[in-house]
Amino acid sequence: MVFYFTSNVVEPPAFIYVGKDKEENEDLIKYGLEADVWAGNKKDNITVIYTPWSNLLKTASMATGQVSFHNPKLTRKIFVPARQNPIVNRLNKTKVEKYPDLMAEKEEYMSQRRKEERKRREEKRIAEKKERKEREELKWQKEHAYDDLMSEENVYQSSNQNRDESYLDDFM
Repeated sequence: MVFYFTSNVVEPPAFIYVGKDKEENEDLIKYGLEADVWAGNKKDNITVIYTPWSNLLKTASMATGQVSFHNPKLTRKIFVPARQNPIVNRLNKTKVEKYPDLMAEKEEYMSQRRKEERKRREEKRIAEKKERKEREELKWQKEHAYDDLMSEENVYQSSNQNRDESYLDDFM
């Protein structure tokens, strides 16, 4: 069982979830998402450690509920002198209890991310193709800018060989 909370203090609203016990948290860690941040606050005078989900290290030799970190520099420690009940009470008003299929949720999330990535790559490919076509067209225009200048008709008209003998009479 997982408890879900919504915090409307920030924009966009934060989505918070926690396992009922440490066994539930094991599944939450196992099927966590890249966007997740892990923290805890149940007692007074504690240090809360924030870290991205991708930084959590879980080995088979660790006890249930125990985790470590791949890179300790990615953790942020904040000392909490006392539990702040108004915050906890505000969150408890939004509490929803669910029995989710965490593996299916993660697969759905990853599928959505792959679709967005594929769409982004396709848009980038189309934009690059359009830009390449415009460059080729501009290059062709530069290469063929003087093609009409040397056509037979223009050469014939500009030639002095084919003019009337009296063409200089009109000059003055």
